[in-house]
Amino acid sequence: MAMHASQPLRVPVGTDAGRWSTFHGEKTLVVAARTVTSTVRVLECLPALLRGDGRVTVVFAHDPTSAFNDGVLDLLHDAGCRVIPWEQVGHAEPDLILTASENIDVPEGHCPVLVLPHGIGFQKQVPDSRAPGDRLSGVVPDSLLESGRAWLAISHPGQEEQLLSSHPKAAGRTLLVGDPCYDELLGSADRAASYRRALGVPDGHRLAVLSSTWGPTSLFGQDPGLAARVLAALPYDEFRVAAIVHPNVWSAHGSWQIRNLLAPALDAGLMLVPHIHAWRSALVAADVVVGDHGSVTLYGAALGKPVLLGAYGSEAVPGTAVAALGRAAPPSRPQR
Repeated sequence: MAMHASQPLRVPVGTDAGRWSTFHGEKTLVVAARTVTSTVRVLECLPALLRGDGRVTVVFAHDPTSAFNDGVLDLLHDAGCRVIPWEQVGHAEPDLILTASENIDVPEGHCPVLVLPHGIGFQKQVPDSRAPGDRLSGVVPDSLLESGRAWLAISHPGQEEQLLSSHPKAAGRTLLVGDPCYDELLGSADRAASYRRALGVPDGHRLAVLSSTWGPTSLFGQDPGLAARVLAALPYDEFRVAAIVHPNVWSAHGSWQIRNLLAPALDAGLMLVPHIHAWRSALVAADVVVGDHGSVTLYGAALGKPVLLGAYGSEAVPGTAVAALGRAAPPSRPQR
């Protein structure tokens, strides 16, 4: 059952929170949660930033305006987070707003906003919810850049060059922080065999992972029958097949629709990887990745996995790492 964040919290933030709080942090951090994808990314990064640190009080604010907001409150509830309604953010007087969604409606004030990437970089054009047409994923509106409140976290100096060429107002507003998700994947690479066993892949078998981002040009958007054909083509006594589907697909269409479309493949043994956290272990376990222009496929290539492209969308941004992957990776041919 979804949890609703409609009532203001009195603790650990609020006008009289000091009367009720056990922990009294010197600073208040508000995490803006807008989509499952962006919320998961912050939840994955926070332990590395604040583990054991009692100086910071953390609350989560739910911004319900995304087309992919379904599942956000359930995710926060399952993680044990304290959630305030979006209208309370300004009254909470945060010292920092942290988010992995560039499209939040930041309340008035002077509080800085740090935006983490929720994928591997600024590599995709996505529909603009504020106006007709598309925009570059990961970049906050120019008005927020002009205010001097926004900081964009980047993983590589090349991303800053890319940003400045397309969004000059981002000059001086970037922070080079690396990629915590890639660091974790790389640190887990030597556990691939144990991850395969945990997934139920027998010793001596290989694991093929199908990775689909969201949208009509994604792997499963283009060809939902691909998984069933891959399973039919690969001998069961040598291979297992798993699928990683972008959280936006789960949010937009629901698990019933996904399982219904993939039913022939699921009946043939397809493992449908849970879209919260588990995709990382499945990617590390993979012997080969069949994907598209999404971040998971690119993370697989960065880990040294053999990659085949089953789809590649025109929304991929030229001059980026995913564009280089699109030129280098061979196309998948399940019949072969």
